[in-house]
Amino acid sequence: MSDQRSIAYFSMEIGIDEQIHTYSGGLGILAGDTIRSSADLKVPLVAVTLLYRKGYFRQKIEADGWQREETAAWDVEGILEEMPQRTILMLEGRTIHLRAWKYEVKGVTGFTVPIYFLDTDMPENHEWDRTLTHHLYGGDEHYRLCQEAILGIGGIRMLRALGHQNIQSFHMNEGHAALLTLELLDEHTKKDGRAYLIEDDRKAVRSRCVFTTHTLVPAGHDKFPLDVVRRVLGQREDFFALEGVIHDDFLNMTRLALNLSRYVNGVARKHGEATRLMFTGYSINSITNGVHAATWVSEPFQKLFDKYIHIWKQDNFSLRYALSIPKQEIWDAHMEAKKKLLDLVNKQSGVQMDENILTIGFARRAATYKRADLLFHDVERLKRISSQVGKIQVIYAGKAHPRDYEAKKLIQRIFQAKQNLNGDIKLVYLEDYNMTLGAMMTAGVDIWLNTPEPPMEASGTSGMKAALNGVPNLSVLDGWWIEGNIEGVTGWSIGEAVIGNGENRDHSLDAASMYDKLEHTIVPMFYNNRDQFISMMSHSIAINGSFFNTHRMMQEYVLNAYFLC
Repeated sequence: MSDQRSIAYFSMEIGIDEQIHTYSGGLGILAGDTIRSSADLKVPLVAVTLLYRKGYFRQKIEADGWQREETAAWDVEGILEEMPQRTILMLEGRTIHLRAWKYEVKGVTGFTVPIYFLDTDMPENHEWDRTLTHHLYGGDEHYRLCQEAILGIGGIRMLRALGHQNIQSFHMNEGHAALLTLELLDEHTKKDGRAYLIEDDRKAVRSRCVFTTHTLVPAGHDKFPLDVVRRVLGQREDFFALEGVIHDDFLNMTRLALNLSRYVNGVARKHGEATRLMFTGYSINSITNGVHAATWVSEPFQKLFDKYIHIWKQDNFSLRYALSIPKQEIWDAHMEAKKKLLDLVNKQSGVQMDENILTIGFARRAATYKRADLLFHDVERLKRISSQVGKIQVIYAGKAHPRDYEAKKLIQRIFQAKQNLNGDIKLVYLEDYNMTLGAMMTAGVDIWLNTPEPPMEASGTSGMKAALNGVPNLSVLDGWWIEGNIEGVTGWSIGEAVIGNGENRDHSLDAASMYDKLEHTIVPMFYNNRDQFISMMSHSIAINGSFFNTHRMMQEYVLNAYFLC
């Protein structure tokens, strides 16, 4: 099958299995869902990432709310298959030996998509070089550049060693993989019998690359000083001299991918617009993200969909027929998922949450722009809503990057809010957020809360998982929610939609808008008009679940990006 694969998908992280600790958040989970849908739809794709033998990290939260990290090693040999092929690349003048481990993802029709995890932890390598595939997002810029060279350059060479000679499209999921363009450039020069790069090589490589950019946070766009780049890659002046490679005396991985890709896209319509403002002069399209429905639909709803919508796993669009499912069965399935979540919460935290109380969920990577503490902007008003309108309880989860001190303080502020609520509102912060916990939360809460500072949200796939499970969203109008929100039908908006890059927005108004929606609409509906609330659950599935999935997303990539000449 190797010579029949025509698309290579490169991602710094891939979240494909709870036991494989090679993801940190939404980027990796999206990659995993993309691969699953490729297998379901028989898209001829092969995926490449790094092994991360030590994983990302396990999160422990101290009594005062401070995050502590522990190593998250996993059973590589017991889960993956080591491939016999080997390849090498040069870093800092040293030979780095590379091997790959395979994991196959099987689709609903039996078609499989292989994922290759690149590994340098081999006896042939120097001790430090063996650690280059140990930690996801670890080390300094030197370590990171070495990792990204292994992913991009080493990834192409490993694909060739594995027999993948007919790849037509190389898809970079974020800029981390952009050095694959250097290897493709070198391949083209060798084919022409030259030892140096020319402009025709750049044009040839550009015609074969696809680039998806996600983050609008400047720190999310990797860039490396030229002295570090020359140290790692060598004196590649022919490469550096090509148009679009060096930007402001840095090797900017996003700019490199932008300049050497025939098709570039953001991950939501609004995100595409914001990205065009950030990177002026480029043609940037948008393909809105999705989630893999069969993975993220909870067991009670899987049974319900199997009963009423037999082909939903093969045809996610058929979920629009969820409107015909009896409302009581929708509610019963939801309550089954809710009880499972609250059993876990009560067991882990000792906080006895009640299944009959409106439960708000917030779980995503802890980052300051996501404003996880916006709910506590006015604690007294929140307490008043809970005591006078209807009881509220809240469940949080999410990891902060080990070096993101401000994000760690954000988690700590939520712990402090728990004390300020003084028992009037039950609140828990579940530690070590992972795929299993994410699936339980998006299915088991009553309302999914999302409060990023617009327009910083790329897409926001956790809210899509909630919608698939009939959980309405309460969200800022950013990312996917601008497209998915039908006010009072699929959920509710917080504040107004951002204009341009949001420089004139009064962010202080968002909290007031959120409280207004809770006090005057959501809480009264939940307790006093259950029939209408269940109707919103049905519409969340039928309208948003049927569209915001990776089956639809992959069809857009196939039609618009992968086979575009």
